[in-house]
Amino acid sequence: MYSNDDRVVATLDAGGTNFVFGAMQGQRAVVEPVTLPSNAHDLGLCLATLEEGFRGVIGRLGVRPAAISFAFPGPADYPAGIIGGYLPNFPSFRDGVALGPFLTERFGLPVFINNDADLYAYGEAIAGALPDINARLRSAGSDKQYRNLLGYTWGTGFGFGLVSGGRLHRGDNSCVETFSLRHPDFPDVIVEEGVAARALRRVYGELSGEAGHGLEPYDIYRVARGESPGDRGAALEAFARFGRAAGDAIATAASLLDGLIVIGGGIAGAREFIMPSLLGQMRGRMRTLRGESLDRVQMKVYDLDDAQEFSRFAAVRTREIAVYGTGRTVTYDPEKRIGITTSKIGASTAIAVGAYCFALASLDGR
Repeated sequence: MYSNDDRVVATLDAGGTNFVFGAMQGQRAVVEPVTLPSNAHDLGLCLATLEEGFRGVIGRLGVRPAAISFAFPGPADYPAGIIGGYLPNFPSFRDGVALGPFLTERFGLPVFINNDADLYAYGEAIAGALPDINARLRSAGSDKQYRNLLGYTWGTGFGFGLVSGGRLHRGDNSCVETFSLRHPDFPDVIVEEGVAARALRRVYGELSGEAGHGLEPYDIYRVARGESPGDRGAALEAFARFGRAAGDAIATAASLLDGLIVIGGGIAGAREFIMPSLLGQMRGRMRTLRGESLDRVQMKVYDLDDAQEFSRFAAVRTREIAVYGTGRTVTYDPEKRIGITTSKIGASTAIAVGAYCFALASLDGR
């Protein structure tokens, strides 16, 4: 989708510390990025920085871009381009800022703003996990193809995006989220307190007895691997608890939305310590009040990064069944199944591709 399109879209990686401005054409970066301090504490200065950065990138292009498209932290009314509410990294935006209309006024271009996890999921659906898994299924001789993708980002928070039938699902309020589901161990606490960088730091500190340890998730990962000094048992349990909390939330979403699942972000690099407990939650059992037992997720869940599990996932299971009262039979696959994988293209690339393709699809009315 749009991999050979000639149109150029100006993009932005919006961080609380720095803004990195760029441009894409045919899903590829086509200009040297421009990096400027975000000045997030001062609204006027921040908006001036946004204008300066986009002018710098557009000036390097030599052509007028078709649009500006990027991810920005929420809460927000993304279709209207209005950012506002509790934004820890952008305190000057809390009272509400018409960011999209501001940029349209300055540049005379269509401006598309989305949540980063939404664009991550969209990018993975277009150029990442979804086409990759479908291609592998075809190569294995399976007719099964997937059209829905649940995308999660693990980092500062627990981001979520949904692509259904090739379209980004943003809901009626730009508020398709799972971070605020219940934490499985603390029913009055949001699950993001168990699925974020701060969760790993907190749990490791509690279990190791070193509340002021100062370690970041990658440091805790190295402790878990035995590559750095520290409490290895505490590190392993911190990742296991992360996986249980994530798995509980993902099981709920997968039960409602029924699609492939892809995980990206820095903490996904620790999948070896997270996936066992995550899959344990998704493959868990529940019961009725009459004592009947059933799977928590009604689809069979496969780890698509495991070669043996992927082979079982892709195996052809069709069978013939008679059509009552006729001499005919029909073929069907009796097993409902989904799979979970980690990003192969990386969250930043997926977000950029998502921003680019979302802008062009919107311009084309798709």
